[in-house]
Amino acid sequence: MALRQTLSIARSAATQQMRHQAVRAFSAAPAMRNAAPLPLLAVAGAGVIGASTLYAASPASSGSSYDLEAVRAEIEKTIDDEEERRGDGTSIAPTYVRLAWHCAGTYSKEDNTGGSNGCRMRFGPEAGWGANAGLSTARISLEAVHTKFPAMSYADLYTFAGKVAVEKMGGPTIPWSAGRVDFPDGSTSPPDGRLPDADKGSDQATAAHLRDIFYRMGFDDKEIVALSGAHALGRCHEDASGFWGPWTNAETTMSNEYFRLLVEEPWTPKKTHKPDPMNGSKSCPWKGPMQYEDKTGKLMMLPSDIVLTKDESFAKHVAVYAKDEEVFFKDFAAAFGKLLALGQASGSAAAAEVGFFGKLKAMIGM
Repeated sequence: MALRQTLSIARSAATQQMRHQAVRAFSAAPAMRNAAPLPLLAVAGAGVIGASTLYAASPASSGSSYDLEAVRAEIEKTIDDEEERRGDGTSIAPTYVRLAWHCAGTYSKEDNTGGSNGCRMRFGPEAGWGANAGLSTARISLEAVHTKFPAMSYADLYTFAGKVAVEKMGGPTIPWSAGRVDFPDGSTSPPDGRLPDADKGSDQATAAHLRDIFYRMGFDDKEIVALSGAHALGRCHEDASGFWGPWTNAETTMSNEYFRLLVEEPWTPKKTHKPDPMNGSKSCPWKGPMQYEDKTGKLMMLPSDIVLTKDESFAKHVAVYAKDEEVFFKDFAAAFGKLLALGQASGSAAAAEVGFFGKLKAMIGM
């Protein structure tokens, strides 16, 4: 196993700031079906075997193990195979980011309900929530991965896939820990409404809504803005969220482009839409929900995006991230890693800092 792969199993929080050395694939092609209505290895209940093999966290598969780097490779292969199948420059990777986000984003620190543990989004009622529209494609595509690594819980697989996707698309290394278990059904799902909406009718109401949603999970204003940077990836689809279009021209590349565009481009309410399915390339009136577009009509922003530039507390972080991608990556990695850990058993999100020699000893069985 390469040294980079070995060390990735137990990085400390500090090393998570290092950028993943992926080749960026900039693409302005029509994007994949990724509707988004917005947006270590310490193991609790699991043990490290060698440097990258884990005991299964699920009691149902107790005593089994799996190689984390092999899982990563399989997820990356699934992404590559799907890109080749599509042949249009789009990717399922942004959908994996959204899948992981929505798996964890139901958490409430008030009563410790929701979150990534249990992976209840596989069942009703969560699977049928409007905010989760379009995610069945991602869940289905990961079934083959789970079949190869049945010792890994779905909850760990979905969140790990989000981490791998961010890193594969050129983003920062995301802190992640195993140890989630799967619940047998959705009977303990939290109530609908815990995921962010794109518009609450006014800038003030939308800003208040974002704070209600993210403060409930334990995030602050800077983390809200950092997490919104995931809108650099993917696009909205009318048949899922009602909204249409990508946020950037490079929707399969993680960057600070979302923030740069927010600050530098003029955004106006969307009035027309093209092409009109009845008239080829001619424009037709936009009949969807309120959204914004750039001067070309090819890029979009949601009301919840635009409000980040209008609210003083949010806007100061937008300005920083628009100028400094390194700072954005550092803050995004910390916030997204925190998000993925929400709902895990106590202690499972702590970093495993075993040191270089500890890793070598584990590799040779000492």
